[in-house]
Amino acid sequence: MNTIGFMQGRLSPIVDGKIQAFPWKAWRYEFKIAKNINLNLVEWTLDQEDLYKNPLLTQKGQDEIKNLCRYYNIGIPSLTGDCFMQDPFWRSLGEEQNILKKDFQKILEACISVGISIIVVPLVDNGRLNNFEEEDVLIDFLKEIELFLNINNLQIAFESDFNPKELNRFICRLNPSLFGINYDIGNSAALGFDSTEEIDLYGNRIINVHVKDRVLGGTTVPLGTGDADFEKVFSNLKKIGYKGNYILQTARANDGNHSKILDKFKDMTIDWIERYGS
Repeated sequence: MNTIGFMQGRLSPIVDGKIQAFPWKAWRYEFKIAKNINLNLVEWTLDQEDLYKNPLLTQKGQDEIKNLCRYYNIGIPSLTGDCFMQDPFWRSLGEEQNILKKDFQKILEACISVGISIIVVPLVDNGRLNNFEEEDVLIDFLKEIELFLNINNLQIAFESDFNPKELNRFICRLNPSLFGINYDIGNSAALGFDSTEEIDLYGNRIINVHVKDRVLGGTTVPLGTGDADFEKVFSNLKKIGYKGNYILQTARANDGNHSKILDKFKDMTIDWIERYGS
């Protein structure tokens, strides 16, 4: 049974003109709003700026998060670590790299405390892997933490701008029980990738899906107005028996009514799943 959730911040006012950022002033209220529009999952977001002030990284904050989850019956199954993209340890050296690796470990520990089991690592934009040296730094670290991930039932999902064959080559280097792929519908459309080729190659490694629409070579647009072929994507995901979550990482409302537009996008996604998906 697929479950639909939303990317944290999508139910809050836009922060500093960014389509995605941790909603410092409104994160608590998102639980209530989500409940009102029948969304029972949220994917947490983490930025590098003020990382250790984020409620997920403080004991008080973790207690408050768990209380809100219980009160509103909302789960947090996954986290998108924009912090990893903003300051990737695989591109750092020496002590800076060690500090960033320790941050990664602290984030994993924080995720365990609130029940997050999937950590999305974006290998895009500033976090993209530019060469095999960077890739090896990342892979070596991931192999070091395999036991920790396994003991604590954690999985890491990679979002990448690699072409399908390169992403398949990359993910095949990693343990399939611990490492998977976050499939971003909009990003693939913007890059001109064919969802049939992508899902045929590595569909068995997809453990999380971001629902988004983008124009070819361009930015995020409202669902159904870009170049994403949702009928094709959901049909392909059905063929592989995908049973994971769908997280709405959709365009923001032009009029500021973010709950109304997210509710509409939720209904559109439900319709696509029912018509074409599982």
